[in-house]
Amino acid sequence: MPETILVTGATGNVGSELVRALSNRDVHVRAGVHSVIKGDRLRHLNPDVQLVELDFERPETLTVAFTGVDRVFLVTPFTDTQVQMGQQLIDAAKAARVKQVVRLSVMGAEAEPGIQLGRWHREVERYLAQSGLPYAILRPNSFLQNFINYQGESIRQQGAIYQPLGEGRISYIDVFDIAEVAAAILTDDIPKHHGRAYALTGPQALSTQEVAAAIGQAAGRPVQYVDVPEETARQAMQGAPQWMIDSMMELHALGRAGHAAGITPDVERLTGRRPRTVQEFAQENRAAFLPA
Repeated sequence: MPETILVTGATGNVGSELVRALSNRDVHVRAGVHSVIKGDRLRHLNPDVQLVELDFERPETLTVAFTGVDRVFLVTPFTDTQVQMGQQLIDAAKAARVKQVVRLSVMGAEAEPGIQLGRWHREVERYLAQSGLPYAILRPNSFLQNFINYQGESIRQQGAIYQPLGEGRISYIDVFDIAEVAAAILTDDIPKHHGRAYALTGPQALSTQEVAAAIGQAAGRPVQYVDVPEETARQAMQGAPQWMIDSMMELHALGRAGHAAGITPDVERLTGRRPRTVQEFAQENRAAFLPA
């Protein structure tokens, strides 16, 4: 009988890609969403997906979502309450006696003392390890999709990427590859991955200028990188919560210093194919960078 896999955060970058990646595997996919109406678009990625509500303020929805689930892909949103959310999900998984939890963490979560984002993820990782559940952890580097989600408007309107990254190189990864890794682990033998943490990167460590050049080539028009001071980046985020601004500046500082440039073989080792290049990402998402 096919197993049931619950994907939390199913409308997000990685979650939605995983719903797609699991569509051609012999499993039942259950997508945990905050709004079933908004989650309906997932049916275009996987017509057989089952939508289920996940509301952290209504614990009964977690009980329903986890009932009959064999494996879980555990994602928490970028919020200052993500530790508590992660613990709630792990408790629900334990109560439902799921067979495996695959946790989406971040690159460098194991570093001590680390940045705030890493500390939050490390706390959830430790809670999961102490739960007694079979588990695996994915620690991806920064997503190439961030250039669509956060830089897309300035690229389309001004042909520019504004970031405080200096000449720092980052081994950006396409969320497609993260989802393919997750799908491979969630449909593989559980003991093979238990207790393992996989660092996921793209095939190259790129400067923001090189990313801009690749996007510009795909879009057929120049795209420039404008290196801005941290204070300017902070001002551009005014209106966002202070914890979010501080967390992003810490992350940018790591990239600027070259601490996010490492490259690992884990994507190819787990999927049997090399991770996507920035050129492939830019070409596939070309429409997102064109003026309206």
